[in-house]
Amino acid sequence: MASKNKKRKQRRPKRAFTPEFRADVVSLCQAGDESIGKISERLDLTESAVRGWVARAEAEDAPSAGVGALSASEREELLLLRRAVKQLKMEREILKKAATFFAKESS
Repeated sequence: MASKNKKRKQRRPKRAFTPEFRADVVSLCQAGDESIGKISERLDLTESAVRGWVARAEAEDAPSAGVGALSASEREELLLLRRAVKQLKMEREILKKAATFFAKESS
């Protein structure tokens, strides 16, 4: 019953950080002088966000996990290419329908 009366922590608004700031935080964590928890507390960041930044940086720095594994930039490029293909397919379908419509109209 006591837990129902406790006030919940309000969520802070989502903040955006520059890539340079994230890289600085990651380098602090990788230096090993302080724990990730202490660094995140000192910089008023959530520990989960800092851990995510560190994990992402380590994944980008690590060699490919195996044959056919994609790097972060390759995954991003693949995503962009898939979106472009989807857009082109939609445009092609619209042009097919338009050609059919005008062919029927002219005959």
